[in-house]
Amino acid sequence: MTPSTSPFEPRLLAGPPSAAGPEALKAHALRLGHLPAAAERRDLIAALDASGLLGRGGAGFPVGRKWRSVAERSTGDVVVVVNGAEGEPRSAKDGALMRLRPHLVLDGALAAADAVGATDVVLYVGREHAEARHALARALAERQPEPNVRMQLVAAPVGYVAGEATAVVHYLNEGDARPTFLDARPHERGVAGRPTLVQNVESLAQAGLIARFGPDWYRSAGRLATRGSALITVSGLGGRPAVREIEYGTTIGEIARSAGAPAGSSVLLGGYFGGWASLDEVHDEPLDPESMRDHGLGFGCGVLSFLSAGACGVVATAEVMDYMAGSTAEQCGPCVFGLANIAGATRRLAKGTAKGDDLERIDRWARQVQGRGACHHPDGAVGMILSALATFHDDFASHQVRRRCAVLCGTAA
Repeated sequence: MTPSTSPFEPRLLAGPPSAAGPEALKAHALRLGHLPAAAERRDLIAALDASGLLGRGGAGFPVGRKWRSVAERSTGDVVVVVNGAEGEPRSAKDGALMRLRPHLVLDGALAAADAVGATDVVLYVGREHAEARHALARALAERQPEPNVRMQLVAAPVGYVAGEATAVVHYLNEGDARPTFLDARPHERGVAGRPTLVQNVESLAQAGLIARFGPDWYRSAGRLATRGSALITVSGLGGRPAVREIEYGTTIGEIARSAGAPAGSSVLLGGYFGGWASLDEVHDEPLDPESMRDHGLGFGCGVLSFLSAGACGVVATAEVMDYMAGSTAEQCGPCVFGLANIAGATRRLAKGTAKGDDLERIDRWARQVQGRGACHHPDGAVGMILSALATFHDDFASHQVRRRCAVLCGTAA
């Protein structure tokens, strides 16, 4: 594989899909070459640092730094968890990657195990992603057992919070997928009390490529500060969500144009933990985590969900808030009661049955909930609703006062 040139050439998704059967591993090796020997992979953390690879689970934490924090605690008993829970409703990238490139995901997992000193690898894949689980199971069966690493496949429970790192560890330990921020962090004490690296499948797949081709190759893609490529999910315009690979710095407008998003539309960036924005205002904004952060936006898990022509932002936001309120870990008041109240008020506004002060209550409750949860779930929901109040300001006001909105969404009382 050679460094990408303009126009950008896919990396993770380059070539035909991996076929099932005994020839799949051979085809994988022919396409990418063999993964370097274990002794060489132990130096991978320095290469990850040099590459600038960011985690792809949503937080965007530097992967090399995360691996080093685990490796420094290793006495040969580390656990690597391959996080393929993907509970974000509008994301399809992880499922597609596991289904189409299972051997690359396994390469990244083995590279991580060697780099941090792990003896166990757990493939934690969402129960709803049956095709992805089957693809990984076939890929495992096609490989020779690793001499020093045990690998197992675990079906993760369905749920938005099930993929959060401490929830992953809690499920593997106790069978209960809820965040546990009062306990030690996974890199200190995770699965079975051992130092644990919980890493998103796309991050690991990228690490599998960097192990082969090096940090300079990885950095040869990317238009601005954040280097490399990323998977995104484009949805909201009818049909199934589409997974694409882009180089960082590709503009939102380019994606909108190729997806056929209507002029004057709005877009949910980053998924349900992200935020709404007017497409006209962010049209020229690059999909670059550093640049987006400076402008109050978030790349998150790479979701761009556009509103269809004539769709109502209030109705769309109410659907998201209903989901977020119903997906809490049920372990603190801000989540259980705060999000439920915000969702209820938003739903009344969407249906044209708003109480006189619902709009003011949503804003007040959101700010009261912010930063007070036992985990980050309420913060994500609050960020989304506050962005909606700003992006759809006129529509929210019209729903409050006139019981309908400017797009005539049929909510008249």
